[in-house]
Amino acid sequence: MHELELEGVRLEVPSNVPVMMLREVEGQRRMLPIYIGGPEASSIHYALEGVMPERPLTHDLLANVIGDLGSVVERVVITEVRDQTYYAELHLVGEGETQIVSCRPSDAVALALRTGSSIFAAASLLDAVGKVALEAVVESDEEILDDFRDFINSIRPEDFGA
Repeated sequence: MHELELEGVRLEVPSNVPVMMLREVEGQRRMLPIYIGGPEASSIHYALEGVMPERPLTHDLLANVIGDLGSVVERVVITEVRDQTYYAELHLVGEGETQIVSCRPSDAVALALRTGSSIFAAASLLDAVGKVALEAVVESDEEILDDFRDFINSIRPEDFGA
């Protein structure tokens, strides 16, 4: 298994679908992008920003229930991808026993953020779908916008031909 860190949640353009970006902590620092739902993206964003709602949201509730039952989330593990669907597990420890509960990776990460638990991925999963990111070519949003503005300003009507 390889430990991961959450890089953030981004919207894929032009579809505006949220993508959870996880990165391998050590080694090749491979990225693991996983498409997630809007509510899960919001929940992860709230946890990253430290937003505490007046009443518990779903993942806050789950963290409270696990704790009230005398267990802790030891870790979450993203285990595999089948037919473009990712699978994960919650590893819960209570009263000296470990229980493993199947879940979606987005729910696992949202819960891990709330409980301070580590996030892992199976080595076979990272070997199959992990992407090595070239850090040197990553541009900031402002650099991308500047390049796009330069392109727009350089267009002439003649460029479109007739």
